[in-house]
Amino acid sequence: MSERMTTISEPVVQRNGQAATVDDLAPLAFAGYAHFTAMQVREGRVRGLDLHLERLRHASVTLFGQALPDDRVRSHVRAALEAGPADLSLTATVYSPAGEFTVAGADVAPELLIRTGPAASGPRGPLALTTVEHERVLPAVKHVGEVAKTYFLREAVAQGFDDAAFVDRRGRLSEASIWNLAFWDGSAVVWPVAEMLTGTTMSIVRRQLRHLAIPQRDQEVRPADLPSMAGAVVMNSWTPGVAVHRIGSTALPEAPSFVELLHRAYENEPLTAP
Repeated sequence: MSERMTTISEPVVQRNGQAATVDDLAPLAFAGYAHFTAMQVREGRVRGLDLHLERLRHASVTLFGQALPDDRVRSHVRAALEAGPADLSLTATVYSPAGEFTVAGADVAPELLIRTGPAASGPRGPLALTTVEHERVLPAVKHVGEVAKTYFLREAVAQGFDDAAFVDRRGRLSEASIWNLAFWDGSAVVWPVAEMLTGTTMSIVRRQLRHLAIPQRDQEVRPADLPSMAGAVVMNSWTPGVAVHRIGSTALPEAPSFVELLHRAYENEPLTAP
């Protein structure tokens, strides 16, 4: 498997803006009803901060019926950044202190757990993806109940692949284990249509491609459509594009100009301080 690139930094774990204690973390060690967003911080700033806040807000309303105010989330993110280096990875997880298997009332507000770690830039690629028939529960929410993702990743590696791409019950490619998929038809970026998580990096790239006047379209993509594609990538919070040279038994061109275009679009997104 391609090596993921990281730099070393001291981890920070905070709950509601304060250092998390063992008592804070113990109930969460066995919890699976929560959601999160992951971001790369550079020079103490974040690309697509508005998208991360919107994701947390939407997911909290979906799971808990209420959301933390944006200014409180930003305050807690700032507190974590002040405790770490200028470049790092940050994961913000929202959960209910009422725990799982309960229906908490409006008087039980969600809480925020933040963890930081080394800055990351993703694997070098190119990657080979196996295909797996799988549909995520609540696909529009980036939730923590994702045992299938790691399971299918492990199975893919055991079969000689780098990761797995998901195919839904209608035969459409949707996403990969922790990645969004994007394709290139030689003149336009093709975004697969299926039930999936809309990634923040994907949304950043889409809006910056519009500013660059690069053609884009949404299309149902099935494995049988892959031979007509001139390139494919995966993207997530680590990177706006890692080349994919094979999906299942279909070889794909690495398309370095396509990968470069996605990186250029991403880098056009301004960095914002929380």
